[in-house]
Amino acid sequence: MDRTLKSIKSLDKFRSAGADRPDVDDSGYDSFWGEDADPPISSLTRTEAQALVARHPSMTVWQALASQALFGVLVALIWGALSRSLPTTLSALYGVAVAVLPSALMARGVFGRRGASSGAQGVGGLLVWEILKLLMVGAMLAMAPVWIVPLDWVAMLVTLVLSLKVVGVALLIWQGRAKKTV
Repeated sequence: MDRTLKSIKSLDKFRSAGADRPDVDDSGYDSFWGEDADPPISSLTRTEAQALVARHPSMTVWQALASQALFGVLVALIWGALSRSLPTTLSALYGVAVAVLPSALMARGVFGRRGASSGAQGVGGLLVWEILKLLMVGAMLAMAPVWIVPLDWVAMLVTLVLSLKVVGVALLIWQGRAKKTV
């Protein structure tokens, strides 16, 4: 108990020492931040928000899917032209379908009219649509040897992977194009 009283008295002395100094002015500032603190955040007006969105346009899900589909079809056609084989071309096109169709189903479920109004944009709805997408991808890959005979696995999987990876490249190109217009 005696130790606690000594600690409180020394703390009071420390506080009063700073109050006696005329060069210390901590009015309006937290003692840890000082003058370098960020100014308070103010909300934007409607026109300021619209101007901000116009300066930084975003790519929609449908634009990303379209770029994925177009690039995938281009890769499949090049693969088919180099192999000169119809089953190889069909396998490559099927790889594009495995990449694009489940993603389009998920985008429709999450961002469609019914999905937006029913609250499917929440984490639970997103999880349900992601599970459905993964199940559809698995089913399409499992059914590939049945639907395409003979199946060229290399052509299908390479086109599938390239179709999936092109979204990142499309986003980088979109971002670079958006910066040039500002």
